[in-house]
Amino acid sequence: MTIPSAQYPIDRHSRHAALAMALALPTDVVLYLLLPMYSEHFGVTLVEAGVLLAANRLIRIAGYGFVARFYARHGDRLVCTLAVIAASVCAIGYATLTGLWALLPLRLLWGLAFAALNLSTQALATAEATGASRRSGRSRAFIALGPAIALPLAALLAYGLWPRAIFWLLAATAMMGVVVTRRLPSRTYSMPPKRRGLSLPNSLDMWSFLEGFTLDGLFIIGLSYLGSDLLPGNAVMTAGLLLSLRYVGEIVLSPLGGKLAERFGAEKLLLILSLMTCVCLIGFGAGWLWSCATAIVVLRALQLPLLAPIVARRTPGPQRVHALAARSVWRDIGAGTGPLAAGLLLPLLSAFWIYTVPAVLLVWAAACVTRPSLNASQKIESRR
Repeated sequence: MTIPSAQYPIDRHSRHAALAMALALPTDVVLYLLLPMYSEHFGVTLVEAGVLLAANRLIRIAGYGFVARFYARHGDRLVCTLAVIAASVCAIGYATLTGLWALLPLRLLWGLAFAALNLSTQALATAEATGASRRSGRSRAFIALGPAIALPLAALLAYGLWPRAIFWLLAATAMMGVVVTRRLPSRTYSMPPKRRGLSLPNSLDMWSFLEGFTLDGLFIIGLSYLGSDLLPGNAVMTAGLLLSLRYVGEIVLSPLGGKLAERFGAEKLLLILSLMTCVCLIGFGAGWLWSCATAIVVLRALQLPLLAPIVARRTPGPQRVHALAARSVWRDIGAGTGPLAAGLLLPLLSAFWIYTVPAVLLVWAAACVTRPSLNASQKIESRR
């Protein structure tokens, strides 16, 4: 008799980690929605709001190595439990504290908590090579459930309530994650030997950076900047719905991306989707704003579950956790520098060239990932 895949422990553990992240993540994404629009309620200027929203990425870039070592030493159950508790503490702080220096420590704490949850979901989804792409796609869908529900609800409640009051509800939601994390495995992971010196980024690093830079940076800021005159209705409700649709796309399409990767191969699918994304980004910069934006959201959701299985297959054993963390660092660097580049370049240069150049580079990086074993990046991975 065939046992359904959901009954396997690894599938169950992967699902529980994703659910824990789904319960904690709204404490962050709702802040992205409300803080810029209601900055005076939080006692900060618009510039200080930007600093607070960037702080969690900066601490992740610097702290992913520490989080990976702590995760390997203590395992999923303890690390994810601490992370959801930290998310709840952050939400309470967002509801009660005011000013840059009071809120900044909370953003740094959340950055470390997100890193832990993100690492756990990827590590558990790729714990076995068989079905890794499928589990990764399903994990992304579960994670997106929380933001997809919380964003429009927060936008709606912001009209009738003090905008910060929503964070009390989000704090209680995050604490529910403790029930889920207690069902995660408590086993630890082997600690890989420490590397000395710096190493050049490989093809996976470059693709992660360019994906974060282009899709999480240039595209999101450009959509707001180029389409600001076309957005109907109240700003907070419109923004909440747009951000929510992004996560709805992940719920619907990420499992499909995982299944396609199982059938055709994650590397080949990565190249095909990157090429299609390149075409849509060029069209986006050329002025086909909404049609290309919709296609980009679809393609991004299909791409999300692909990288972790590729990383896990190329870096098996004790190095897997740290390799996953390294890719997340490069993505965060790209996602952190993308908005800065968009803010500097969009008022000065043609949008066509701003989006065409990184789009072509994204395809180049995907092509490097799919090269046979003679390419340099795979040689580097084999030596790790």
